[in-house]
Amino acid sequence: MRERVRSYVALTRLDRPIGIFLLLWPTWSALWIAAEGAPDALVLLVFTAGVVLMRSAGCVVNDYADRHIDIHVGRTLNRPLASGKVSTREAAVLFILLAGLAFLLVLLMNRLTILLSLAAVGIAVVYPFMKRITHLPQVVLGIAFGWAVPMAFAAQGGAVPQVAWLLMLATVLWTVAYDTMYAMVDRDDDRRIGVKSTVILFGEADRLVIGLLQATVLLILLLIGHRLELSYFYNLGLGVAAVLALYQQYLIRHRQPDQCFAAFLNNNYFGMAVFAGIFLHFQASGH
Repeated sequence: MRERVRSYVALTRLDRPIGIFLLLWPTWSALWIAAEGAPDALVLLVFTAGVVLMRSAGCVVNDYADRHIDIHVGRTLNRPLASGKVSTREAAVLFILLAGLAFLLVLLMNRLTILLSLAAVGIAVVYPFMKRITHLPQVVLGIAFGWAVPMAFAAQGGAVPQVAWLLMLATVLWTVAYDTMYAMVDRDDDRRIGVKSTVILFGEADRLVIGLLQATVLLILLLIGHRLELSYFYNLGLGVAAVLALYQQYLIRHRQPDQCFAAFLNNNYFGMAVFAGIFLHFQASGH
């Protein structure tokens, strides 16, 4: 029984919460902006739990889609589905359970949020199969992660203003940047087995494109701060994020897999810095 639980934990990546944090920071940033620093307790609880549930569900459907690919990649050949520790039937039941729980939580929200959530599930299910069709699966992942932003605005304020779409765009581009770093780890294996990704598409320009994406994300966030008249606390957070982006460029300079993975993980602090700036702004302004 203990071994079975361990396999389910590995399948949902609950033992590796980096994906939860990367989805949580833009979600919380959206909630804090939409609520001007005082998100509704129920909305905050639903979205925080929803992040954990949907990220876990996404990992399950991703491993289901990749079960025949993962056995050919050194980093993934021991994943529960690829190694046979968990059956496809068990994975399907687990996905339905996780997605079902997330949807039950969304039913506590307003009609607009519920409608937006239907699209979110569709994007999450489609994403894992994109690497067979397009070199831009990271863009689809970005949309899946970024979709939490308009949902958060809809749940908190009943509408999706222009600033929500700007924040979603920043989230999409940020996701493409850090997931390209992640893809750099498996570049050789992906090339060998014919899996498509942005890192294959970008080729020798991978670091340059990642840098341009990071710069664009920071510019969009600056624009958001200007439009919302956010204080120097927010700009300080962006400054820290900019330094972290430069550090990530340093890490990937030689394209060594372990350093590229470290750069990917470092994006947790990038997202945290942006959210911290938003949080401190509203704390200081008395909201």
